[in-house]
Amino acid sequence: MLRGGLGSRRASTTGRSPHRLLRSGSGLRRLLAGTVAVVAAVGVLSAPAAAHPAPARPGGCDPLVGSECLLPFPNDWFTRPDRHSATGRRVAFTSAVLPANALGVPVDPTAWNRSDGFSPGQALLVQVPNVNLPASGAAPITDIGASLAPDAPIVLLDTDTGRRWPYWAELDANATSADRQALLIRPARDFTEGHHYAVALRNLRDASGATLAAPVAYASIAGHRLPRHDPLWARQRELAPSLAALRRAGVDTARAYLVWDFTVASGRNLTGELDRIRDDAFRRLRGRAPSYHVDAVTNFTAEQDARIAREVTGTVYVPSYLSLPGGPAGSRFARDARGRPVHLPGNTQLARFRCEIPRAAFEHPSRPALYGHGLLGSRNEVGAGNVKAMAAEHDVTFCATDWVGMASDDVLNVIASLTTIGQFPSIPDRLQQGILDALFLGRDLVHDKGFRADTAFRTEDGRPLLDAGKQLVYDGNSQGGIVGGAVIASSPDIHRGVLGVTGMNYSLLLNRSADFTQFQPILDASYPDKLRQQVVLGLLQMVWDRAETQGYAQTLARSGREVLMHVAYGDHQVANVAADVEARTLGARVAAPTVTPGRSPDRVPYWGIRPVSLPYHGSTMVVWDSGTPSPPTTDTAPTGAAYGHDPHEDPRNSAAAREQKATFFDTGTVVDVCGGRPCTVDPA
Repeated sequence: MLRGGLGSRRASTTGRSPHRLLRSGSGLRRLLAGTVAVVAAVGVLSAPAAAHPAPARPGGCDPLVGSECLLPFPNDWFTRPDRHSATGRRVAFTSAVLPANALGVPVDPTAWNRSDGFSPGQALLVQVPNVNLPASGAAPITDIGASLAPDAPIVLLDTDTGRRWPYWAELDANATSADRQALLIRPARDFTEGHHYAVALRNLRDASGATLAAPVAYASIAGHRLPRHDPLWARQRELAPSLAALRRAGVDTARAYLVWDFTVASGRNLTGELDRIRDDAFRRLRGRAPSYHVDAVTNFTAEQDARIAREVTGTVYVPSYLSLPGGPAGSRFARDARGRPVHLPGNTQLARFRCEIPRAAFEHPSRPALYGHGLLGSRNEVGAGNVKAMAAEHDVTFCATDWVGMASDDVLNVIASLTTIGQFPSIPDRLQQGILDALFLGRDLVHDKGFRADTAFRTEDGRPLLDAGKQLVYDGNSQGGIVGGAVIASSPDIHRGVLGVTGMNYSLLLNRSADFTQFQPILDASYPDKLRQQVVLGLLQMVWDRAETQGYAQTLARSGREVLMHVAYGDHQVANVAADVEARTLGARVAAPTVTPGRSPDRVPYWGIRPVSLPYHGSTMVVWDSGTPSPPTTDTAPTGAAYGHDPHEDPRNSAAAREQKATFFDTGTVVDVCGGRPCTVDPA
């Protein structure tokens, strides 16, 4: 995901891409190794947390599970009432409960405490010593439907609706010791924004089939009413409404192994920061086109480039809401006294752009489109062969700007954020600025006084190369697909987009990505305990939501905007399961037939995603199969010869897939380009 998955291996036509640096024996590879050595040299690498005493009030370590302070997670024990928030709750972490790194660096909880609940896609984390999931009958990733069985050993209950929620359960296969292994319960569809959920574990068994006894603390809470002086009295009081809700749903809480609850962040909280800076920035335009400067216009002969006639590079000037002049890597939002992002007078983001104008545009004006590049890449990915092919075949002018926050300039800050999660909020802050940069670039593409009025986007005799009658669309791959949902949801100009080899929720993706293995040594050195690593990933997701599709999926589903998701079966870099969760959350259909019968290990392939025969008008997921073996059914990456060819770049290199994208851009209809059969594609 971090090499070419969330950034293409053919990303750039100029210079050495960070992905090549990652794969070479120099540059970033040496930097990663050096960072690991520095952290490891301190020697404080492997001390799991001791059991914590029961707190007198909510907010300290949860007494239900003593092995790790924040478990179970997410958890309303770590929130407080807030009548001003949309959920009525507010996250209330303290530095004492957040995991320090191996160097003992504490974490400032401020960025997390702006949330009025937890991530809608967050895995539920808990530790259950000696549990055997098959013996317990817990729903695996291959049988999500089993999670809703009446006797399922894990129950997720939406207490606002009284309905059960689908999930799969897995033990962290990355754990190095059984006594520090997380049980992960992953929602098969994102939890509903702003809703409250109760979790019950019951009838859990060990490998011999024996029922596991409940933790002593929970057994006390689930029993008789405790006196006020009891150390667990506050915990029992906090949990009482959820225990009652579960009993109404038929769960015998007195005999359960464990119960806890949590609140999901509201949509207003998840998208509020980007909404605020977008609204303020566009208000400042007063209907005008964003200011820009064309730096260079390069015309190509047909011999030089048979597909692209002109390349235009330049800069769009965007109000910067970051704290440092020009918003360099590591910047965070400038904030007012209430913690809201604000524009510092005179602070401007220089959003560099690159546009590729096809030869066809000189015959008929082209459709304007934004292109989204891969992680730790740059706008230069718009010059990749598959993007040029799409432009030439379907008369599309693609323009791209850097996803600042996750672009090539951000590599060092990404490394710093893995050494201490206290630095991590700078990534989604800056990435939200990057999304705003893209929105401004998009406005210049469609505004009468923007690019269409510039000689760089006209023929020599003055005819426009951009079609004023065609709407702006979005096309992104990998990281461009993951961020793309947020772009489409928040753009005032885009109503239709393609999310290529996409997925959402990094806390789900990272362990399953072949690319993250290059960054894993830094995380291992900084947070060596595998149980705590899962807590770290959950915490990162809470702030990451503000800058990826995860935090915008439900807004996008409500908006009436349409997306076409292209998925590569067996993708080594962006796990298919992350795309499945996205499709369920968006309410997208899956084009049928999907893959050849027997290809998927799932009992019901694409469970919970309604199949549809093409043509279909509306959001759709299309699966492209180039023969790669099915991905692991554990939370591990598909590495090694057993998993064969990485199909990550195959859909975008298919002329049929590009034809399907172009028709979708024009009509909103997903057409069959596979002859009524599962979509297959030759390996790139």
